[in-house]
Amino acid sequence: MSRTPQGQRAGLDKSPPEVAAMFDGVAARYDLTNTVLSFGQDRSWRRSTRAALGLLPGERVLDVGAGTGVSTQELARSGAYAVGVDLSQGMLHAGKRVRPEVPLLAGDALRLPFADASFDAVTISFALRNVNDTDAALRELARVTRPGGRLVVCEFSTPVHPAFRTVYLSYLMRSLPVVARAVSSNPDAYVYLAESIRVWPDQAALAARVGAAGWGRVAWRNLTGGVVALHRAVRG
Repeated sequence: MSRTPQGQRAGLDKSPPEVAAMFDGVAARYDLTNTVLSFGQDRSWRRSTRAALGLLPGERVLDVGAGTGVSTQELARSGAYAVGVDLSQGMLHAGKRVRPEVPLLAGDALRLPFADASFDAVTISFALRNVNDTDAALRELARVTRPGGRLVVCEFSTPVHPAFRTVYLSYLMRSLPVVARAVSSNPDAYVYLAESIRVWPDQAALAARVGAAGWGRVAWRNLTGGVVALHRAVRG
């Protein structure tokens, strides 16, 4: 699978230039498309992520893979200072047009532009599966987090009920690309996104990888029947 200039579809090898170009192509209507494809659940997932981080006023939180900054804006509702980082310039530009008050920076999840122990908490929502080295990204998140700081990974996962899982996978691989053609500025990208969700580790497998990357007290909670899972951990 490869990216074409017309389709801007990344491959499952997750080459950073291809992933960035693909998200540049969906930036214009990204927030609307997510809301439509998730049946509005994206808003509650963002609220749950903020709650799981347990942010306090004055704390510093890093939102990696922030895209247009809608998730960063939600984190700031806690009173914490929230800054977003994303690889896609197109997403950042789209976000700065509609959320000029949200601090958004260009950066790679594998080489974050911050000193060690800079943040009280870090989070990455629906972006970890797009990084070409998941384990290195989890270690880099630990590097910029102070000892005792928190991590929350919000990511698509594996529905726990077998019947629901069958229906969900059918929607993912058949219906989602069709819906995306109606609302997205780059529907081809959603074929890759559906495939990347299908091959992503389940809850227990991701928890093991978080722990192996140096995080402690790893736990997860399912949202929407396991369509999404919140993985929480603490920096040792």
